Amino acid sequence: MDEFFDVVIVGTGAAGLYCALNLPERMTVLLLTKRKAEDSDSFLAQGGICMQCGESDYELYMEDTLRAGHYENDRRAVDLMIRSSNSILRDLIHRGVRFACHEDGSLDFTREGGHSRPRILYHKDVTGREITQTLLDEVLKRDNLILREETTMLDLITDDTACGGIVAAGPDGVPYTVGAGAVVLACGGIGGLFKNSTNFPHITGDALAMAMRRGIPVKHLDYIQIHPTTLYSKKPGRKFLISESARGEGALLYDRNGRRFTDELQPRDLLSAAIHAQMEKDGTDFVWEDLRPLGRETIRAHFPNICDYCKDEGYDVFREPIPVVPAQHYFMGGIQVDLSSRTAMPRLYACGEISCNGVHGRNRLASNSLLESLVFAQRAADDILFGSPPAFRGTAPDLAPYREQEPLFAAYREEILNEMERMRKSHE
Repeated sequence: MDEFFDVVIVGTGAAGLYCALNLPERMTVLLLTKRKAEDSDSFLAQGGICMQCGESDYELYMEDTLRAGHYENDRRAVDLMIRSSNSILRDLIHRGVRFACHEDGSLDFTREGGHSRPRILYHKDVTGREITQTLLDEVLKRDNLILREETTMLDLITDDTACGGIVAAGPDGVPYTVGAGAVVLACGGIGGLFKNSTNFPHITGDALAMAMRRGIPVKHLDYIQIHPTTLYSKKPGRKFLISESARGEGALLYDRNGRRFTDELQPRDLLSAAIHAQMEKDGTDFVWEDLRPLGRETIRAHFPNICDYCKDEGYDVFREPIPVVPAQHYFMGGIQVDLSSRTAMPRLYACGEISCNGVHGRNRLASNSLLESLVFAQRAADDILFGSPPAFRGTAPDLAPYREQEPLFAAYREEILNEMERMRKSHE
């Protein structure tokens, strides 16, 4: 191998950063990301992060998650996430994450679609940025954590018993090998495969193809969540999300005649279907979302980023509704993992959106994504530290096949899309 680390983590979103921070400082850890560290979907999360609000909320929270997921969730995984939520949030606050509070200092909870009560902590409308930037700042202070931006994983290095590292390439495109005691895939979802998505375009799920080529099980690749409300725009590129919590606070949806046509607090898949049906009925490319029922003070305090972005697009949220349309947002499928984020390949872990641990079922409940990522990133770190699976005994691969990378990634994308379509047809 060209170099060796105790752990290699692919991805610098909430899952990857939190996994690194839960590993002891005696371990050398390499974190790598395709673009800049901030170019992860975790930084884009607006709404918030869920938390169990006392023991009396457990059954309600469980039922809300199961109902949103069409009862295809793994109840053990949901239980683990809910039961871990208080300790995760306490740890985030200890690390300096700032959540909205009332004047007396108590936490302020908001509500989103699919939730039977307010249980979501938030920081304005940039909660993901607040959490992930706090974690990134701490990572950058740790001497044992090495961050490499503009660095792409090209493949996994495996033998018959375990994963032993990755093939990577930096900005110069020259491939090299990185040996590792464990590899953690925290490289996000598949939004870059779609024309209209709220995700960064470079997040294309390459690790799915790498896993499939080795016979590592993947699951539910056709379970794609559409976010009901992104700002309608004819501009190419990533779509801007209008936070679910806007509707949780009272924003309304109108048809072309200015009439409400649905329940704004349905789970995302049902609301997206209702919006598409209304667009088809009206012959329009969007419906209207009205933030004005929230009141000027709430809009300014809770949604400043949305206000500014809409203003730049020519819309004044204080005076008029804004056009919104559903777009691809989240991936409930992924590389199949257990409750410790272990894949079927020893020493290979997956957490965050690239993984499928069963929490979300067919459809994710709003604001469960950040919590799920953090809970199972911590589980991966614990298993790396305390587990003792087989050691890698293979050798570094020939790097010649990795020198031409565009054909490689084109093949990865085709394999993923083909498997997504195969799974979709199997569910018809």
